[in-house]
Amino acid sequence: MKPELILAPSMLSADFKNLEEDIKATEKGGAAYLHIDVMDGVFVPSISFGMPVMKSIRSATGQVFDVHLMIIDPIRYIKEFAACGADIITFHLEAAEDPQAVIDEIHKCGCKAGISIKPKTPFEDVAPYMDKVEMLLVMTVEPGFGGQKMMPETLEKVRAARRFVTEKGLATDIQVDGGVKYDNIHLPLEAGANIFVVGSAVFGDNTYGETKRFSDYLAQRS
Repeated sequence: MKPELILAPSMLSADFKNLEEDIKATEKGGAAYLHIDVMDGVFVPSISFGMPVMKSIRSATGQVFDVHLMIIDPIRYIKEFAACGADIITFHLEAAEDPQAVIDEIHKCGCKAGISIKPKTPFEDVAPYMDKVEMLLVMTVEPGFGGQKMMPETLEKVRAARRFVTEKGLATDIQVDGGVKYDNIHLPLEAGANIFVVGSAVFGDNTYGETKRFSDYLAQRS
């Protein structure tokens, strides 16, 4: 069965003066997910936002809250993010002492579990967890900053993940995050990704229009 192609605008690039308006524009433009990057200033250099912001925007949209934890020891906050309305909680393999315990905690809280790997982490390190999670997030840039260019060498991990999922008969989604633009989204798509995080390529003066352009493209490729 062909996986569903899904657009996930990254809230990190939204206009925080008009956050609800931007979010609604992406929803109306056809984006099923809203990607929420949580950074602690330790696992990655930047600091973003946490539970209060998530809780305040949950009622603004019916989109799937796709929460990406770029924090150390993520198991500490799973319950809190679930309570704030997360639908999917993704943590970094590199940040967890016991990845299976984090996966179990996410599922216990009623959320789908995602696991992410940085550009230098080989797919083989995360392969043992592929049948335990609903999503693999392959970072196509170094996590922590927006506006970076996609690292083409990371797409080989997307290909490896898609081969693995197909061979094992799994339904695990494969998401990419970092440097996805309208003129290069075909590259991770052709490599086997089916969920695409987009930030600066969507948010701006024409948020609805750009979101719809991406959504229409994915609908045509479905």
